[in-house]
Amino acid sequence: MSITIDGKECTFQPGQTVYEVARENGIYIPVLCHQEQLKPVGACRVCVVEVEKARSLIASCAMPAEKGMVVWTNTDRVKTSRRLSVELLMTQGHHNCITCESSGDCVLQNLGYSLGVEHPRFPEPTEIKAIEDGNEMIARDMNKCVLCGLCVRACNEIQVNQVLDFSGRGPTASVGPAFGVLYENSECVFCGECVRVCPVGALFEKQGRFQGRAGDLEKVRTTCVYCGVGCQMDLNIKDGRIVKVTTPRSDAPPPNGGSLCIKGRFGYDFIDHPDRLTSPMIRVDGELREASWDEAVAYVADKLTKIRTKHGSDAIAGLASARCTNEENYLFQKFFRAVIGTNNIDHCARL
Repeated sequence: MSITIDGKECTFQPGQTVYEVARENGIYIPVLCHQEQLKPVGACRVCVVEVEKARSLIASCAMPAEKGMVVWTNTDRVKTSRRLSVELLMTQGHHNCITCESSGDCVLQNLGYSLGVEHPRFPEPTEIKAIEDGNEMIARDMNKCVLCGLCVRACNEIQVNQVLDFSGRGPTASVGPAFGVLYENSECVFCGECVRVCPVGALFEKQGRFQGRAGDLEKVRTTCVYCGVGCQMDLNIKDGRIVKVTTPRSDAPPPNGGSLCIKGRFGYDFIDHPDRLTSPMIRVDGELREASWDEAVAYVADKLTKIRTKHGSDAIAGLASARCTNEENYLFQKFFRAVIGTNNIDHCARL
């Protein structure tokens, strides 16, 4: 089956939305509240398109494609509607791009620029809410929240933690844990999924604040070292130092699809911690002292040899680490089985 988008005939599979068909065929339709891993809701109305014989504009992210449909994505009527939607979103709160952590990587900022919105025609609210930064991981600036609902849906549908939801109506509407409870006092596990999908600067990583904007950071794709799942993530590096960990909002690679646990997303401060060991330590006469690698390896070999000679090979056990590579863990188990002569070996990711 096929539909026509901007004069181009596009084939589709039953169940695909107009937005998905357009995207597969290289036709750009802007979105704000849409994310591939979540059910479409068509809340922001940024993705509206014009369909011939339809009475009104439709949200392309939620409208299933139908055979013979003729769609136009960039007519004057569509652009006027999108501009109005973006202006309304911009006046939902206070969007100070000068100090915003998402500047340069903000969906709303990019939409406003592409649509030429120099300043919205509607007034901003008078209330300025305080930034919530009582925990060590996630800060919330509800002045920038546009009520897109992405954080709510990600929390409920992807992580299934069911911590976030909407409360209030009209100008009092807000997003957060039930009964206005702060993050640190809620059932939040601080996986950071809400931070990942937030299209504006309402949610950001507290440790990375003022450490560098999107254009200042070099992103290096790597594998998380905390367990054996192999989650993919991007290290954001500035001046040779990791300032934050991010994952793509969309098109995220397997096996984690952009999701991380609290350790993978926020537990990187050990890398440059001043208390981190930078050389081997051996205990001599009850006191720890620095040693060279050759001295430390010889010390361990001597101790293991004495234990095996006196008590046998099964008196020794080894615990491998998920922070090592597969090759290093293979050599570790090979050393215990072939050299020491014991099968007493386990791995921290299995415990």
